[in-house]
Amino acid sequence: MIQRTFCIIKPDATARHLEDKINEMITQNGFKIVASKRVNATRDQFETFYAEHKGKPFFEGLVEFMTSGPIVVQVLEKENAIQAWRDLMGKTDPAEAAEGTIRKKYAESKGHNSVHGSDSPASAEREINLWFKPEELN
Repeated sequence: MIQRTFCIIKPDATARHLEDKINEMITQNGFKIVASKRVNATRDQFETFYAEHKGKPFFEGLVEFMTSGPIVVQVLEKENAIQAWRDLMGKTDPAEAAEGTIRKKYAESKGHNSVHGSDSPASAEREINLWFKPEELN
């Protein structure tokens, strides 16, 4: 089943100019990049994006980090894209991530792990709709 999923190339990766290298890994793994844009996200955008985590101890630091520099938001498409993207990203902690994954190769730490991906079809739809208008997703 062809699916779409949501991807963020996080501030730690954009600060190191890794967008092209990460996108190369994405396309080499059979994903189509349907939409992509570089943005300087606002606190409001990430408070909405991470609303389910509001009140948790890590929430403020996460919002602060995600707004600390430019990010690249993308919509990826492929058969079983959600799981395939999660597999390519690797585990959250790069020390536990498999060889050949983005986080193993580029993440600096569990907190600065270079990329985000949706964890379910409902999350993918919600996250895509937060960042992209329908006309941007042709």
